[in-house]
Amino acid sequence: MSVADHSKGFREDYLSYADLTAQLQAWAKAYPHVCNLASLGTTPEGREIWILTLGTEPDRLRPAAWVDGNMHAVELAGSSAALAIAEDVLRVHAGEAIALPETLLDVLKEILVYVVPRISPDGAEAVLTTGRYVRSVPREERANREHARWVAKDLDGDGLALVMRKQDPAGEYVEAKEMPGLLVPRQIDDVGPFYKVFPEGVIENWDGSTIPDPNFLSDNDPDLNRNFPYHWAPEPDQIGAGRYPLSEIESRAIVEFVSARPAIFTWLNLHTFGGVFIRPHGAKPDSKMDPSDLAFYRQFEEWATEFTSYPTVSGYEEFTYEPDKPLHGDLSDFAYHQRGAISWVCEIWDLFERAGLPKKKRFVDRYTQIDRGDMVQIAEWDRDHNEGAVMRPWRPLTHPQIGEVEVGGIDPRFGMWNPPRRLLPEVCEGLAAVFLRTAILAPRVSIDDVEVTSVEGEVRHVQATIRNHGYLPTYVLSSSRSLSWNEPLALSIETEGCTLLGEERKTLGHLEGWGRGRWSGAGALYYQRSRGSVSERRVHFTVKGSGVVVLRATSCRVGEVVRSVEI
Repeated sequence: MSVADHSKGFREDYLSYADLTAQLQAWAKAYPHVCNLASLGTTPEGREIWILTLGTEPDRLRPAAWVDGNMHAVELAGSSAALAIAEDVLRVHAGEAIALPETLLDVLKEILVYVVPRISPDGAEAVLTTGRYVRSVPREERANREHARWVAKDLDGDGLALVMRKQDPAGEYVEAKEMPGLLVPRQIDDVGPFYKVFPEGVIENWDGSTIPDPNFLSDNDPDLNRNFPYHWAPEPDQIGAGRYPLSEIESRAIVEFVSARPAIFTWLNLHTFGGVFIRPHGAKPDSKMDPSDLAFYRQFEEWATEFTSYPTVSGYEEFTYEPDKPLHGDLSDFAYHQRGAISWVCEIWDLFERAGLPKKKRFVDRYTQIDRGDMVQIAEWDRDHNEGAVMRPWRPLTHPQIGEVEVGGIDPRFGMWNPPRRLLPEVCEGLAAVFLRTAILAPRVSIDDVEVTSVEGEVRHVQATIRNHGYLPTYVLSSSRSLSWNEPLALSIETEGCTLLGEERKTLGHLEGWGRGRWSGAGALYYQRSRGSVSERRVHFTVKGSGVVVLRATSCRVGEVVRSVEI
């Protein structure tokens, strides 16, 4: 059987928790030598936060690549893309054809790949089964619950909790003339009826007259992507921050796992939607970024554009919702600043491009600077290219608290928040291609050119060269070199049957990789120069007698390389 024969259809559909679990278990059963399935933790609703470790000897420390998805509950496509990446890595280990040169496939076989396809299984299940909006997790643990707030609930018995509209002379919305049923922002020359729009649900702690403002966290307290420890800030400075850093089981489980594995060198955090890759910094402009780091990211940007057509933008310069007000506590910043990984976010699904909307100077403005014509354009795209999955009919309902309303409207799950199912294969293929190319940049330490020469009698001189054959240096990012745990390489020398004359341990320091990134200046035609012996260290030692010498080059950042030499 091929790897594809074990697929549960994740490239064509959005999987429930049960189906996602079955997919992971099927791979673990079929490929036990390279596929290890474990749980990072159990959610309050009893679901496992699955992590798949791909590679031989999963407990052996060595360079590793990480991908996760579906941290935000409605952003289901992240799970599909993460599973597609896992499937392609399995294909490499199974010896199946894949669009990479053979030499690069060997690199992928040497490293570990960690895949967490669904960080928020409780949230994703709520979205799939009820249609309600959940930012991350469908739970409410705030102490202050006595205020009036909206709680999502299916009121008309169709199994979904979408939205409600209520006629109101002060309503901010009106139906578009070009698209009956589509609500658009009201303008001064519009003729009613006008509408207020609320979540389908009820008002908890209602006073009988005052309708509270809906909030995207009204009944689902934390935003996991504001709960990570780097640059964390409490509410009200950061909405959705949680009670304290890592207050949530999902974020805490990730941080505990990766903090014990400093060899993770690249990290892809999958979200939806927009069709864009977002890179560091989150709180500083490019002029404040380490130039070497920026050169590496520009290389990745080239691949991102080639295989997905998505642009890559600075999180600070093009993805702050309010200028000079960066987000706090997000996972990507934690991965870059505290774990020293080449981290980036992908907002899957280029809806704006598909619908033909104009580009904006700052990418983030595409989400907010949408006029009525743009909204009609998206609705027409849904009608013509998405079988009308987003636009739902309005149905009258007598609400138990606020009277006559209509239920229905927009179901953004498949076509807005996530790509239509028919486009999932294309999305999965492109993201897998980008991820595999970043994974092959791993540091690759080896012990080469071992020479043994006789000195006198049973005394022999041994010389070896420790090299980094990888694109990235052994410290990975220049900005991460100062992290306390980012230790340099050391060489230990053990003997069996012979005697070492001298030190048993030698400090080697970090080794540079051959990569320089893009636009670093190193490739300029008018001044091409190479660095010196920065990617290797030559060591010398002396032994007496005959036997075996075991050389171990080790670092928690790149793992361990061992070579035995007969003397």
